[in-house]
Amino acid sequence: MKSSFTEQFIPLVLTIATFVGLTTLLYGFLSFLNLFPGQDVLLKLHLRDIVVGLTIYLKTSVDFAIFIGNLMRENIGWKKRIAIEFGTALGNAMGTLFILSIWDFFKDVPLLMVIMIVLASFVLLRMAEESFEELAPKIPTTIKRTFYSASSVLRAINKTTNPLLHQIAPRVKITKTGPLSWTRLTLFACTIPFILGLDDFAGYIPLFSIINVFGFATGVFLGHMLLNITLFLSPQKTTALVKTPLILLVGGLAFIGIAFWGLYEASWLLFKIFFHWA
Repeated sequence: MKSSFTEQFIPLVLTIATFVGLTTLLYGFLSFLNLFPGQDVLLKLHLRDIVVGLTIYLKTSVDFAIFIGNLMRENIGWKKRIAIEFGTALGNAMGTLFILSIWDFFKDVPLLMVIMIVLASFVLLRMAEESFEELAPKIPTTIKRTFYSASSVLRAINKTTNPLLHQIAPRVKITKTGPLSWTRLTLFACTIPFILGLDDFAGYIPLFSIINVFGFATGVFLGHMLLNITLFLSPQKTTALVKTPLILLVGGLAFIGIAFWGLYEASWLLFKIFFHWA
């Protein structure tokens, strides 16, 4: 009973408290932005806006889910769970607040969006490579040659971006970190979701003209909390699941697909910028 209380109840309460705290921070941050000239953000919660934010987040959270699952696999115990839950929630929230501040002051900063999208795409490609490295020993002999050819292309791409990514996560793999101290785990769990959160939330900017930003962002925070709770309901099953060949393959392909879609979006934005300036 005591073990169950420690392993589940305390982290669950802290996860909910983190959501409440970050939502309060969001309210205060938007109130601060409203002090500046321009269109004020409506500080009211409507169920529709929350549901839209929650739904969109959960539909696009495969990168977060696999990232969290791999951190769980390498860092076991309720104290490490708190570090993962708090770090990923904080990173996701900080990315959201950063995008909201850019949107409030400038409304549209395409060059900055390009940089954020490209950086997130590089992170996803590195995550894909690491998934494929773990999958390699489990690949059937009949398709090994094709698999290794595709993996070599991915490694070549990542070789050019690794110097940049090492500034973000020095000497640490993104999907296979190994055991980390509580402080280092919290910081690392915050860093990658911050980058991925920048990319995700930047893609939501066109919605801000038709929905309430406060409610939408609250829905995104709620979605992240529910994702954390779901993944940690049965840590053993979650950590076993992220090691299966199917999840490694599907996750790797999903990372590649999302990354190249992001690079396509960034290229299109650059084209529009160039065309407009021309």
